[in-house]
Amino acid sequence: MDRPNILIFMTDQQRGDTALAGSPAHMPNLARMRSEGVTFSNAFCPAPHCCPSRATFHTGLYPSEHGVWNNVDVGNALSRGLAPGTRLWSDDLREAGYALSFSGKWHISAVETPADRGWQMGFPEPRPTVSAEEVASGRPHTREWAMYERLAGQPEAAVRHEGEILRPGYGTYTHYGTSPHAIVEFDEHTVEDAFRVIHGRRVSEGPWCQFVGTLGPHDPYFAPADFVGRYDPGDVRLPDNFGDRMEDKPALYRRTRDRFDQLSEREHREALRHYLAFCSYEDALFGRLLGALEERGELDRTLVVYLSDHGDYGGEHGLWCKGLPCFRSAYHVPAVIRWPDGIREPGRVVDAFVSLADFAPTLLEAAGIGAGRPLSGQSLMPFLRDEPPAQWRDALFTQTNGNELYGIQRSVMTREWKYVYNGFDYDELYDLRNDPGETRNVIGDPAHADVVRELCARMWEFAHAHRDVCINPYIMVAHAPVGPAAAFGEFRRHGT
Repeated sequence: MDRPNILIFMTDQQRGDTALAGSPAHMPNLARMRSEGVTFSNAFCPAPHCCPSRATFHTGLYPSEHGVWNNVDVGNALSRGLAPGTRLWSDDLREAGYALSFSGKWHISAVETPADRGWQMGFPEPRPTVSAEEVASGRPHTREWAMYERLAGQPEAAVRHEGEILRPGYGTYTHYGTSPHAIVEFDEHTVEDAFRVIHGRRVSEGPWCQFVGTLGPHDPYFAPADFVGRYDPGDVRLPDNFGDRMEDKPALYRRTRDRFDQLSEREHREALRHYLAFCSYEDALFGRLLGALEERGELDRTLVVYLSDHGDYGGEHGLWCKGLPCFRSAYHVPAVIRWPDGIREPGRVVDAFVSLADFAPTLLEAAGIGAGRPLSGQSLMPFLRDEPPAQWRDALFTQTNGNELYGIQRSVMTREWKYVYNGFDYDELYDLRNDPGETRNVIGDPAHADVVRELCARMWEFAHAHRDVCINPYIMVAHAPVGPAAAFGEFRRHGT
């Protein structure tokens, strides 16, 4: 089999359920992808945050291995980029002779750009976002204070308007609206640049890989008006668990909801309407690229991947955007692959647990390249060939130290249970068979003590295997119901 061309279209903050049949999001181009490819209905990111999840996609490693835990550009960043010596799959493709082009969002490192990893850059112009001097100093940058200095000279809003959330001293946040907006403008320029690359490429150049990273449907939800108009407000329904007040969950969850409670229920529905419209807009941009490849006769020689970096609460539990509340919707991402030469029986839906870490080994195998190093992800090629492996993961693990507001959190999810270890508050346990909406935290039920112990042990096994050092024994921070010794079989056999 010839080495395929590769097109990757990665949106930002798109819920995984929008890529599934029956979704209220109108996405005809993605629907075509599903019918001609393979849909992974249980694909998840490792952290509900752009940078660590994008780094996992590009490396095949988890945050504890690639070293990116947070937004690398903010003043209080814990890490500015990848751990020294970390390779990306683009390094391998470049060495194997692939022509690489990158348009749009990177957000993996503040000190490296895609150009440093072999990509030819168009829009935006590649540049580090943090200087080498700032990194060397080891001190946080304070550029963000300039925004508040400007705000200090402006009167505080006294009246809340449509879609607004008042935040004294932070500035009023507008949750949704119609473009023009910087996100939409960025995405237009990104796809225009990718379109230019497609039409400027010589077919005889050999195999190529093109990455297109958009910013939508990230909050705030400012979709073009014509896309918003395609959704009847009367048809938009809030999630069944919208009314969950989260009284049995960590206080931070409730505090986060308090902000969004400024919105009326009608405004929540409008927010969802605008979010769905934003997804439709991203689908239209994606369709332009598919059309360009088809026009040039390249589409059927190209492995196309559609996915996102993380999800969005989308009104579940009264929440929006993404953050520490460890609910499925923040981690569940769309993942669809189309590849006529490599997929048997297209149109299938695979419900195996899939991680963003799995795409690095998949792309390398498809290109006929050996990684030459251990990767934490597993190739999805057997699923594309309709030859599921005899053994595949039966649980998913997450790793986050928080977004811009930090808090240690790990989780493990099986088909039946989900356990969340919160270093900053009490833990969570959900019976997914009877409570798929994660509305009842049963961590305090003694009947489930053995489940908690077993899942906690699995969490620590994963931590040990992936060099996660969230294991300090100090009396003030060692809060898990069972400690890291549970990672080892001898402890688990004898127990306490």
